[in-house]
Amino acid sequence: MSYKLTILGCDSAIPTVNKQQTAQLLSLNERFFLIDCGENTQVQLRKYKLSFQRINHIFISHLHGDHYYGLIGLITSMHLLGRKKELHIYAHIELKEIINVQLSASNTVLNYPLFFHEIPKNEEVILLRDENLQISNILLDHTIHCSGFLFKEIKHKRKIIKEKLEEYGIPFEKITDLRKGKDIKLENGRLITNSEVTVEGLKPKVYAYCTDTRFCEEVISKIKNADVLYHEATFLKEHSEIANRTGHSTTIEAAKIAKKAKVKRLIIGHYSKRYSDRNELLLECKSIFKNSFLANEGDFIDFNAI
Repeated sequence: MSYKLTILGCDSAIPTVNKQQTAQLLSLNERFFLIDCGENTQVQLRKYKLSFQRINHIFISHLHGDHYYGLIGLITSMHLLGRKKELHIYAHIELKEIINVQLSASNTVLNYPLFFHEIPKNEEVILLRDENLQISNILLDHTIHCSGFLFKEIKHKRKIIKEKLEEYGIPFEKITDLRKGKDIKLENGRLITNSEVTVEGLKPKVYAYCTDTRFCEEVISKIKNADVLYHEATFLKEHSEIANRTGHSTTIEAAKIAKKAKVKRLIIGHYSKRYSDRNELLLECKSIFKNSFLANEGDFIDFNAI
């Protein structure tokens, strides 16, 4: 099963010509989930040849503009291009009113159904679950209510050993039960145990997204052993006082979270404009957590290669 992440934007509050605000696209088996939607997100999607009409679910962490100012433009472009499929938005309740006002002011009636799902401000819940994926919110510590997101694959079905199918003469209609971990009985009455003809499927992947937040140890238990953690690292250690005052994390704090949570890979982003050399940020992270990486626009992460 494919599990891929594309970084569309990874900078903080003010966009520039070459640095875009926060947005990521997560693809799970050709299903697309947009995580935050800063200014220029739809242009970034076009730049990296990613079809925004295939996005059916959008998750907005909080209502600071650098995380959602691109949303109304994206919604409208989907409409103008003739979208008919429903679109689901997950965010704090105030965003619903903002979107409705913007659509009403422009006398826009969307061609497609738009569904709004409220993210609780003081509670962690499952936002979406199906047979392949579970998505829940993570409470963060910012200057306003802010949620991270945890994307967890559901356990993969067992893999069939093809040679065994022929050896035991197992009919096609029994394969579904075998993949579910069940034993089967053949027409001749012979019992075939699941372990004889199957092996464990791929280990389910986990992605944790922790944007704007102060150092928050409560997060650690929720993201334990994640394959990839995206954690904001707006400031260097020397600016820790500013980080705490503005509701952000330093590089060292992000790395400590990654280390304590025993994640496989840390990706940092949401950089302050005061740093012209992002490698300074990366070096500080690596001093605590070696497997740290900078987020860069256009980066593509294949979870199956981690």
